[in-house]
Amino acid sequence: MTTQEVADKLVNLCREGKHQEAYGLYADDAVSVEMAGVPNEVTQGIDNILKGFEQWAESVEERHGGTVGDPVVMDNHFVVPMTSDVTFKGMGRCNMQELCMYQVENGKIKKAQFFYDPSMFGG
Repeated sequence: MTTQEVADKLVNLCREGKHQEAYGLYADDAVSVEMAGVPNEVTQGIDNILKGFEQWAESVEERHGGTVGDPVVMDNHFVVPMTSDVTFKGMGRCNMQELCMYQVENGKIKKAQFFYDPSMFGG
Protein backbone atom coordinates (compact mmCIF):
# COMPACT_ATOMS: atom_id res chain seq x y z
CA MET A 1 0.00 0.00 0.00
CA THR A 2 1.08 3.55 -0.63
CA THR A 3 1.38 6.04 2.21
CA GLN A 4 -1.89 7.66 1.07
CA GLU A 5 -3.66 4.28 1.09
CA VAL A 6 -2.36 3.48 4.58
CA ALA A 7 -3.43 6.93 5.79
CA ASP A 8 -6.92 6.64 4.30
CA LYS A 9 -7.41 3.14 5.70
CA LEU A 10 -6.23 4.15 9.19
CA VAL A 11 -8.54 7.17 9.23
CA ASN A 12 -11.54 5.14 8.05
CA LEU A 13 -10.93 2.38 10.62
CA CYS A 14 -10.50 4.91 13.45
CA ARG A 15 -13.67 6.76 12.44
CA GLU A 16 -15.53 3.42 12.55
CA GLY A 17 -14.10 2.63 16.00
CA LYS A 18 -12.20 -0.40 14.64
CA HIS A 19 -9.01 0.27 16.59
CA GLN A 20 -7.84 -3.34 16.82
CA GLU A 21 -8.14 -3.62 13.05
CA ALA A 22 -6.25 -0.34 12.63
CA TYR A 23 -3.29 -1.82 14.48
CA GLY A 24 -3.14 -4.41 11.69
CA LEU A 25 -1.62 -1.61 9.58
CA TYR A 26 1.45 -1.53 11.86
CA ALA A 27 4.70 -3.38 11.12
CA ASP A 28 5.66 -6.11 13.60
CA ASP A 29 8.67 -4.03 14.70
CA ALA A 30 6.81 -0.70 14.81
CA VAL A 31 7.66 1.95 17.41
CA SER A 32 5.13 4.16 19.20
CA VAL A 33 6.31 7.40 20.84
CA GLU A 34 4.27 9.36 23.37
CA MET A 35 5.12 12.79 24.80
CA ALA A 36 8.12 13.11 27.12
CA GLY A 37 7.28 12.36 30.74
CA VAL A 38 4.32 10.11 29.95
CA PRO A 39 4.63 6.51 31.23
CA ASN A 40 5.75 4.11 28.50
CA GLU A 41 7.06 7.02 26.44
CA VAL A 42 8.54 4.66 23.81
CA THR A 43 6.96 1.30 23.03
CA GLN A 44 8.60 -1.11 20.62
CA GLY A 45 6.92 -3.96 18.75
CA ILE A 46 3.31 -4.43 17.77
CA ASP A 47 2.59 -6.84 20.64
CA ASN A 48 3.69 -4.23 23.21
CA ILE A 49 1.85 -1.46 21.35
CA LEU A 50 -1.34 -3.54 21.47
CA LYS A 51 -0.86 -4.17 25.22
CA GLY A 52 -0.50 -0.42 25.74
CA PHE A 53 -3.71 0.26 23.80
CA GLU A 54 -5.55 -2.38 25.84
CA GLN A 55 -4.34 -0.78 29.10
CA TRP A 56 -5.49 2.62 27.86
CA ALA A 57 -8.89 1.22 26.84
CA GLU A 58 -9.30 -0.43 30.26
CA SER A 59 -8.58 2.92 31.97
CA VAL A 60 -11.47 4.57 30.15
CA GLU A 61 -14.72 4.66 32.11
CA GLU A 62 -16.81 6.32 29.39
CA ARG A 63 -16.29 7.67 25.88
CA HIS A 64 -18.25 10.84 25.18
CA GLY A 65 -17.01 11.50 21.66
CA GLY A 66 -14.09 12.42 19.50
CA THR A 67 -13.02 13.24 15.99
CA VAL A 68 -10.56 11.93 13.42
CA GLY A 69 -9.50 14.55 10.90
CA ASP A 70 -8.35 14.10 7.33
CA PRO A 71 -4.78 12.92 6.82
CA VAL A 72 -2.08 15.18 5.42
CA VAL A 73 0.39 13.05 3.46
CA MET A 74 3.96 13.97 2.56
CA ASP A 75 6.28 11.36 1.06
CA ASN A 76 6.32 8.43 3.53
CA HIS A 77 4.76 10.35 6.45
CA PHE A 78 1.24 11.44 7.28
CA VAL A 79 -0.35 13.44 10.09
CA VAL A 80 -3.88 13.11 11.41
CA PRO A 81 -5.48 15.51 13.93
CA MET A 82 -7.60 13.69 16.50
CA THR A 83 -9.66 14.64 19.52
CA SER A 84 -11.14 12.52 22.25
CA ASP A 85 -13.54 13.28 25.06
CA VAL A 86 -13.33 10.52 27.66
CA THR A 87 -13.76 9.95 31.37
CA PHE A 88 -10.87 8.01 32.88
CA LYS A 89 -11.38 5.79 35.91
CA GLY A 90 -10.27 7.70 39.01
CA MET A 91 -9.12 10.71 36.99
CA GLY A 92 -12.24 12.35 35.60
CA ARG A 93 -13.18 13.72 32.24
CA CYS A 94 -10.53 14.74 29.74
CA ASN A 95 -10.84 16.57 26.41
CA MET A 96 -7.72 15.77 24.45
CA GLN A 97 -6.43 17.22 21.21
CA GLU A 98 -3.48 15.60 19.48
CA LEU A 99 -1.55 15.37 16.27
CA CYS A 100 -0.73 11.80 15.31
CA MET A 101 2.24 11.44 12.97
CA TYR A 102 2.95 8.18 11.18
CA GLN A 103 5.92 6.95 9.16
CA VAL A 104 5.23 4.27 6.54
CA GLU A 105 7.73 1.73 5.24
CA ASN A 106 6.90 -1.13 2.88
CA GLY A 107 3.16 -0.44 3.15
CA LYS A 108 3.07 -0.64 6.98
CA ILE A 109 3.24 1.91 9.79
CA LYS A 110 6.80 1.74 11.10
CA LYS A 111 6.58 4.61 13.60
CA ALA A 112 3.72 6.43 15.28
CA GLN A 113 4.35 9.58 17.30
CA PHE A 114 1.74 11.53 19.23
CA PHE A 115 1.83 15.22 20.12
CA TYR A 116 -0.46 16.59 22.85
CA ASP A 117 -0.38 18.41 26.17
CA PRO A 118 0.84 15.79 28.69
CA SER A 119 -0.10 17.98 31.67
CA MET A 120 -3.65 16.67 31.41
CA PHE A 121 -2.27 13.33 32.62
CA GLY A 122 -0.14 14.80 35.36
CA GLY A 123 2.95 14.82 33.08
